Amino acid sequence: MRHPRLWPAVTAVVSALGAILVVAFVLAFSPHAPEQVAPPSATPVGIAPSTTTTPSGDGLPAAKPASLSIPAIGVRADGIKDLGLTSGGELEVPGDATTVGWFTGAPSPGEAGPAVLAAHVDYKHVPGAFSRLKDLHPGEQAKVGRTDGRTAVFTVYRVERYAKADFPTDQVYGDTADAELRLITCGGAFDRSSGNYLDNVVVFARLTAVEA
Repeated sequence: MRHPRLWPAVTAVVSALGAILVVAFVLAFSPHAPEQVAPPSATPVGIAPSTTTTPSGDGLPAAKPASLSIPAIGVRADGIKDLGLTSGGELEVPGDATTVGWFTGAPSPGEAGPAVLAAHVDYKHVPGAFSRLKDLHPGEQAKVGRTDGRTAVFTVYRVERYAKADFPTDQVYGDTADAELRLITCGGAFDRSSGNYLDNVVVFARLTAVEA
């Protein structure tokens, strides 16, 4: 998975690389051991409280994600883990099958720009939190609970599978004017010789509502 998007720090990087963020985080989730994800090449670039609001182009203030719900594929994850970069400059990956992680170098879900959440498709023979990510369709929703008590509701508009060797970093992590979300996991064929999947599944979604 290639794609860290160093927010304030990434501003300098983004000028050179493009923009970060959902999140080129080429998550190499194997059923055996976690594979490092290469960093993205981009720079990271309020809504009044109410029961449900239509988000503005400015997005929400920063607030860490606390939970993720994707009803269409039965995902419910609490206690979202922070994901940073390894000493080699690669994106960290969750240490178990069911944990969902948020790349802290990118915007938080609901802020302007692309937020990135990642999880395994499977890990050590256990189905991962994102085992059915490829089954999502445009129009379905992902809800991210935030530590400020609001829930950012994202609507899927695109689901893609990319070969890790040709991961489109700019498309996935490139900055966006509005709040968006990237959900990333591994997919495609499993290469037993390397212990890794050959592709990444990436879901693109945009903020369409905010629940208080």
